[in-house]
Amino acid sequence: MNRMSIGLQLFTLRDQLDADFEGTLRHVAGLGYEGVEFYHYGDIPAEKMRELLTELNMKAIGSHIQLSNLKDNLDNEIAYLKTIGAKYAICPWLAPEVRDTDAWSQHLVDLANIGRACTEQGIEFLYHNHDFEFSTLIDGQMVFEALFERIPATDLKVEMDIGWVQYSKIEPVGYIKKYAGRLPLLHLKDFLKESRDPEKTIDTVELGAGDLPLNDIVKAASDAGVEWIIVEQDSCTNPPLESIATSYKWLQQNYLNQFK
Repeated sequence: MNRMSIGLQLFTLRDQLDADFEGTLRHVAGLGYEGVEFYHYGDIPAEKMRELLTELNMKAIGSHIQLSNLKDNLDNEIAYLKTIGAKYAICPWLAPEVRDTDAWSQHLVDLANIGRACTEQGIEFLYHNHDFEFSTLIDGQMVFEALFERIPATDLKVEMDIGWVQYSKIEPVGYIKKYAGRLPLLHLKDFLKESRDPEKTIDTVELGAGDLPLNDIVKAASDAGVEWIIVEQDSCTNPPLESIATSYKWLQQNYLNQFK
């Protein structure tokens, strides 16, 4: 297996970041995570963020950027990413009111334009899935697959959230193989198929505590050329800092230890 880097999507620690952004980053680095994927920057200027990450010996993977910012503030978003040494701008989510087929017809145009602009400025543009991309159709095709067929690979790559793929009843290992070579980032997520809370759409748990075939997924990711395995837990029953430590320990025991 190839050695993929291990990162964390900081949305997992949203409450901790709101309380102490810098201290939370220090804690993440202390656990052993090699990089972080942002979704906001805590009002920290890019130069200061770069200095902090350098001090902590952590890499900036990229950032989840809302579609409105990608459309209206792209140059500034790219400038921040470049300053902190990140390679990836990621569209993370679309609001429920803009997920129907008509809306997606425009999204395809907008995402293609954003991707082209990112490519021109040396940043790779990715799309991160949830479940709705597999249930909405455009011209009889799942939106997720339409995205990557209609927009060239030079301008749009995949950030596959494997938890949501499995949740959507799509076999995860085969789907990773389908996008091999176009899949630099993989969100590794575990969940319980029988939810403990009927109000939760997806009952996410620490790696190894759920029902996904994680070892097979990690091997498939390695074979597919994934660069970063990114831990994300949408909601944590245990304290989130404890949850990310548990997930990192699973990766140590089941993946990282072979490279010592």
